Amino acid sequence: MAERPHISDALREAVERTVQATVGTRDRAQGAASELSASVDDLVKGAEKGLTRSRRSVRAVVGERLPATQDDVKAIRAELRRIGKRLDSLEGRLPAATAKPAVNAKAKPAAKAKPAARPKPTAKVKGGGTAKRAGRTNPKPTDEDERDGGARAKPRR
Repeated sequence: MAERPHISDALREAVERTVQATVGTRDRAQGAASELSASVDDLVKGAEKGLTRSRRSVRAVVGERLPATQDDVKAIRAELRRIGKRLDSLEGRLPAATAKPAVNAKAKPAAKAKPAARPKPTAKVKGGGTAKRAGRTNPKPTDEDERDGGARAKPRR
């Protein structure tokens, strides 16, 4: 019977070693999982900060280019009404003399009219008429025009 306690002691020691090894492995695994979780949390926080900054800058850029909302238009209309009322009250405070010209006030004499400028004489064309009446604005082509084959640009009518 001496063998039985010896086998049971060996078995007990083997079980304890296995349990201790498992506990150690579990502790290491739990530590690694905790570190991984902390790393993921740090990454998430960094990404959230980046997204917040990006969202703000996108809002700043896009916000200026967005069309007015219905609330914006209502606010502008209300402001315009307030300005109109204020203008009406200011105009109501103006003296009547500035609002309407006085009947007894002397009118300024009218400025003397300047004589009209003389018309410029028009060029005479063969045949006794002017260039405008003859319908021509250029004289007959010269020898020089014929030599270059009419290469010079002619003015438009």
